[in-house]
Amino acid sequence: MTPTRTAAGNPTPRGRRAARSAGDEREQAILATAERLLEQRAFTDISIDDLARGAGISRPTFYFYFPSKDAVLLTLLDRVIEEADAAAGDVLDRLAEDPRARWRELIDRFHRTFGAHRAVVLACAQVRGTNAEVRRLWATVMERWVQAIETAIAAERRRGAAPAGLPARDLAIALNSMNERVWYATFAGDGPSVAERDVVDVLLDVWLAAIYR
Repeated sequence: MTPTRTAAGNPTPRGRRAARSAGDEREQAILATAERLLEQRAFTDISIDDLARGAGISRPTFYFYFPSKDAVLLTLLDRVIEEADAAAGDVLDRLAEDPRARWRELIDRFHRTFGAHRAVVLACAQVRGTNAEVRRLWATVMERWVQAIETAIAAERRRGAAPAGLPARDLAIALNSMNERVWYATFAGDGPSVAERDVVDVLLDVWLAAIYR
């Protein structure tokens, strides 16, 4: 989790063209169709024809915008990540105001963003094992979020708000990984899961206990 987007974390154009207008209605229609279909069925069950038909374009026109349906999914993931980073804002910079409130605010903002795009999040989690590009993108983003939390924990220790303990990086990895798994289970109803109404507070209590003991 981080309020800062680095150059390495910026979304990369996934289509064939070197540059596309952000307001391109056809591209937006393809993306909107993909997210809508992901709410109804698995990514593997969605075809190029489904995406083209839903966007009101032909199959050849689809390939003018994206080289594959994987590129569509990656673009959707790029956008969710960008939205999550924007939602986080400067929360970590304001931890000293009220650590409990600020950590809760951060977790809640990420929860709301991922929850609003849960179909995309779940689809990416499900294909990550077989899609190397999705796996690389998510690993890059997770590393950036881990570094942001590591920095925040170290700052809390320096100002005497949090005690010394486990290496801040190890703690940041564990906490981010926990959030990822708990959210997946909650959104997917996959095995034991925390009720969505409770998930932010449950995660918050674990974060506070781990960081502030």
